[in-house]
This record gives sequence, C-alpha cells and structure tokens, in this order.
Amino acid sequence: MGGGGSTRRVIFEADENENITVVKGVRLSDSVIDRMKEPSSPSGKQHRASGAVNNEELKKRIAEELALERARRDSEAQKRRLKQEQMYVRDEFGKLLERERISSNEHLTRAILRERAATEEERQKAQRFAKQLEEKDRELKKHDAYYKEQLARLEER
Repeated sequence: MGGGGSTRRVIFEADENENITVVKGVRLSDSVIDRMKEPSSPSGKQHRASGAVNNEELKKRIAEELALERARRDSEAQKRRLKQEQMYVRDEFGKLLERERISSNEHLTRAILRERAATEEERQKAQRFAKQLEEKDRELKKHDAYYKEQLARLEER
C-alpha cells in the first residue's frame, strides 16, 4: 500500500446517474469520489491538466480507498468472529456449569437418600431393642412373681 506500485488494475466507469462505479462490483458514493478527486497535499503545486495523470491519480486514490474499505471490512469481520467465539465460550461455560450443577444435585440427592436410609435403619433398630427390652422386662416380672409366690409358699410351710 505504501511506496510499491500495485499491479492490479482498477477499471471504473460512470453509470446512468453519473456516479462512478468500480467494475469489480464495489460501488463508490459521490463523497468518496469527491475525496479522491481532492489533492492529497494542499501544496501550491499545479496539477497537470492531462486526463491520464488525473486518471492515474484517481485510480491510485480508488485503490487506496478500496484497501482502506477492505481493511475496515476485515476488521469488522474479525470483531464478529470474536463475538461469535465469545458467545460460543459463554455457551460452553454455561453448559459446563449446568452439568456441574446437575451432578452436584445428584450427589446431594444420593447423600440425602443414604442418610434417610441410615436414619430409618437406626429407628428400626431402636424399635427392635425397645421390644426386646419390653420382653425382658415382662420375663423378669414373671420370674419375680414366680419367686414371690415360691417365697410365700416357703414362708407358709
């Protein structure tokens, strides 16, 4: 874009509205054409009145404008790609967080179920021990009554 001349030819022509268009499919507005026609440096030098020189200058300015426009489009495309990548990463993180939340909830649910099962088992054990204790207590009362009866008989004799 700098000092080296471009070997690429840009051909332009006037359309029906007297707007200049580039044949390669890029349309240029009047303001762009006006900027290209303005002298690049406001020095006091006179420009040649030759149409070839003006065409060459105009072609050079068009090429520069096209290069600037292409760079701007590339920059915008790169920004769009970056935004898309950011959205993709954000979505992937969201999915990962959701999977982690589900996994955590599953672990928590399993732990709660294990704890409930252990609590239920302990409650049933406590009930069995209470029944066994009541049974032993009845047996002891029976034995106590039997021995009291035997003691009363012995005392009667």
